[in-house]
Amino acid sequence: MSLYIPLGFLITSSLVVLSSISSQIFLLQGAWVLLSVLIFLIFFFVDWRSFLNYRWLVLGLYFFSIALLILTHFKGILIHNTRSWLALGPFTFQPVELVKVSLILVFAGFFSRRHVSVARWQNIFISFIYFAIPAGLVAIQPDFGSLLVLFGIWFGFLLVSGLPLKRLLLALLIFSLLGVFMWSSILKNYQRDRIVAVFYPEKDTLGINYSVNQAKIAIGSAGFFGKGYGQGSQTQLGFLTTPDTDFIFAALVEEWGWLAGILVLSAFIYIIFRILKIASLADQNFEKFICVGVAMALSWQFFLNIGSVLGISPVIGVTFPFLSHGGSSLLTSSFLVAIINSIAKKS
Repeated sequence: MSLYIPLGFLITSSLVVLSSISSQIFLLQGAWVLLSVLIFLIFFFVDWRSFLNYRWLVLGLYFFSIALLILTHFKGILIHNTRSWLALGPFTFQPVELVKVSLILVFAGFFSRRHVSVARWQNIFISFIYFAIPAGLVAIQPDFGSLLVLFGIWFGFLLVSGLPLKRLLLALLIFSLLGVFMWSSILKNYQRDRIVAVFYPEKDTLGINYSVNQAKIAIGSAGFFGKGYGQGSQTQLGFLTTPDTDFIFAALVEEWGWLAGILVLSAFIYIIFRILKIASLADQNFEKFICVGVAMALSWQFFLNIGSVLGISPVIGVTFPFLSHGGSSLLTSSFLVAIINSIAKKS
């Protein structure tokens, strides 16, 4: 089965849920969907390798995404205490989404050329610099969720590149110490509270744990077939916060039931396994690393989103790939899947 079938199911499910929440959000997302379809069509007829095989072009995309991150510091729009978006007329674009794409492509090229000598400290350090530059700019915004996704991309590439276990453990130790430093010196009080709330779900149910509790109520009260289109009480009456982004899975399940939730999860899991299957069949290491990098990034983002809905990870504003409202996320994720589908056709 093509990647486009489960992908189309996820995007259609997203539009159905968004249409019941807000007609304006539905129209905006619909415009981004049309742009994503255009990307799929372009990659269907154009051989992407004629472009991405030029190392300077991939690095150019990386530094362009860094420049956009810097621009958000001066011209960015403040949304939910985070200055992460740039205005594009009636639309907004989140540059960190382009950073995710460029990091995957840069790391795919970097580790495919150095997979034999990846254990050298020099190579580990260079890969860390590629990660650290955008990570520092994202931390300033501050966007802790995107920072975790960027870290997951970098560390994931280290895992699959054959780095010795001792050095992986040392890297984890170093980042544990950095985590302690961030906790004490960088994270804001509300960010610390969200992390603590994971371990104390019964604490402050009208405050820091309010959103997660409402999500659990929405899912728990849905039943197998849900309450029906536009009939979700938690979603329609405003009890469920950000039902179009962070908690869209809860909104979907409330109105369409556990069955819809299972189908959406199955479609997403199929996409991940299909991407890994394409990686195993790809001819070049560069193509294999692109596939594995995309699978890791999407899976990590999925875990952080679903984890926050279920209360097993902090609520940090990470979207559900292809389901949550967010044009820049949909556009960049579609770009990556279009590349992978092109790899599949050539394998």
